[in-house]
Amino acid sequence: MSARSTPPDLILHRGLFTTLDRSNPVASAVAITDGRFTAVGRDHEVMPLAGPSTRIVDLEGRRVLPGLIDNHLHIIRGGLNFNMELRWDGVRSLADAMNMLKRQVAVTPPPQWVRVVGGFTEHQFAEKRLPTIEELNAVAPETPVFILHLYDRALLNGAALRAVGYTRETPEPPGGEIIRDARGNPTGLLLAKPNANILYATLARGPKLPFDYQVNSTRHFMRELNRLGVTGAIDAGGGFQNYPDDYAVIQKLSDDGLLTIRLAYNLFTQKPKGEKDDFLNWTKTSVYKQGTDYFRHNGAGEMLVFSAADFEDFRVARPDMSPEMEGELEDVVRILAANRWPWRLHATYDETISRALDVFEKVDQDLPLAGLNWFFDHAETISDASIDRIAALGGGIAVQHRMAYQGEYFVERYGLGAAEATPPVKKILASGVKISAGTDATRVASYNPWVSLAWLVTGRTVGGMQIYPQRNCLDRETALRMWTENVTWFSNEEGRKGRIESGQFADLIVPDRDYFSCAEDEIAGTTSLLTVVGGKVVYGAGAFAKLDDGIPPPAMPDWSPVRTFRGYGAWGEAKPSGSLTMKAASLCGCANACTMHGHNHARAWSEKLPVSDLKSFWGALGCACWAV
Repeated sequence: MSARSTPPDLILHRGLFTTLDRSNPVASAVAITDGRFTAVGRDHEVMPLAGPSTRIVDLEGRRVLPGLIDNHLHIIRGGLNFNMELRWDGVRSLADAMNMLKRQVAVTPPPQWVRVVGGFTEHQFAEKRLPTIEELNAVAPETPVFILHLYDRALLNGAALRAVGYTRETPEPPGGEIIRDARGNPTGLLLAKPNANILYATLARGPKLPFDYQVNSTRHFMRELNRLGVTGAIDAGGGFQNYPDDYAVIQKLSDDGLLTIRLAYNLFTQKPKGEKDDFLNWTKTSVYKQGTDYFRHNGAGEMLVFSAADFEDFRVARPDMSPEMEGELEDVVRILAANRWPWRLHATYDETISRALDVFEKVDQDLPLAGLNWFFDHAETISDASIDRIAALGGGIAVQHRMAYQGEYFVERYGLGAAEATPPVKKILASGVKISAGTDATRVASYNPWVSLAWLVTGRTVGGMQIYPQRNCLDRETALRMWTENVTWFSNEEGRKGRIESGQFADLIVPDRDYFSCAEDEIAGTTSLLTVVGGKVVYGAGAFAKLDDGIPPPAMPDWSPVRTFRGYGAWGEAKPSGSLTMKAASLCGCANACTMHGHNHARAWSEKLPVSDLKSFWGALGCACWAV
């Protein structure tokens, strides 16, 4: 334990802290001053440090963990659209999903679309299938509906086809396929063959939110991540996410001091055959690490050159990269190495990784890569030889839980034996190569970090298939380190965050269950009761709701699915619109646990009701929030 003479701003005590600091692994109290931990120890050591203005929070014996950091999250792009998206993340039946869709169609005004943009797989549904086009047309005869399923397909109802203008005369797009009926008319099914450009390009035709709405939308997305215990992320750029234009919203939130997620961002080229020019320009106009502790530049990628992008779609055969890959990739990597910019490279298959390593090794001979924290993303089928080559060059591997959503497809194509170490997380850990975990949300997988942690620990997909034997699963502490201190190497912030340790950023969470003792099948359902970033409470629920200072204004526009269905795991609590229960649930996000917006937000609304209605307001939720 260490301390300063200045009284702390905040003390949290009577907790069960998992610090991940090997020299001080367990504590019961922490002191926080100016956004950093200044004391980590026992109650009797920390409590005397309190001054007259110190805020003191009794954790009542609850488990405390370092804040979770997602190594690969499309948070900037996701934030621009979050308020428009109906999320099926975690929904367990297609019947429930279609009911949500029907309800959203009823309140979505023309010419707006209803969009279900990733974060789910058909395997999570009890029915083990996607909706049919006929079912979509029955639910939404006039409102455009766009459903993105992983990176493999999109479903459009008739109204959506009319909105985007796809007809029998529409030519086949490069890299994709429009499925047609016997007369040549589009059916509404789009396939990514061999990449997702047709899916992204079609989605990009939909209406966009105005700037102020995008600011509000991004705040709600961060709020949802805070609810799930995320305090930091590395943004991986994304298709149709142009720099600097599409970064104006996140920059404004940073300038206004409204970021509740620490964010490092990578620049992602958008121009096939123009990638070199992008990076020549960016290395002249941007400085590596420019920014603040909340919003900072993190290098290049995950797209460096389009010829090296092997989009994962395990329903189809592995794509071969073009012969131009090496030359185009070398041009870009030389620019980055000369400017000492790290990079990340999307690579699903070892065949792609091996060819990229040929380039990296060649560049290293002239421009040593030592000290550059570059890494591969995904690496599902990486070989032992490639792991060794990465180790020799000082690179890293960032894995995400895409197999939790696509494991069934991988097994169908390659067999269970090939899937049991895909990616080989334990082997990479044993090799000493830097490795960390994330989600690749919001389209190919859910943004829920606990689904990723459950995947690492249990070896099961969200559909329940056991794809990894126990020997390839991680213990809970190792999995937690993959989501905390391990991520900091990938953003060049080692020693600054990721542990509950004096001198590090005061980012922590109090989960609603004990991560280390709850049943394995309960891990994925975890939410946070208290999320602290830089010593500030950015999310509070249950006993900590009164501490919550991070509640954004209501989601904009007023038809936003966020107002009705809220976030991951909360959709089932939403009742038919207009009922007292619905109003309570949509504002409190609570069914016994008050997990979304917090009591103080819901009480602010409930106080507008007659006093006689308060008990029914909360009683409809089966909780005693009204008494708090």
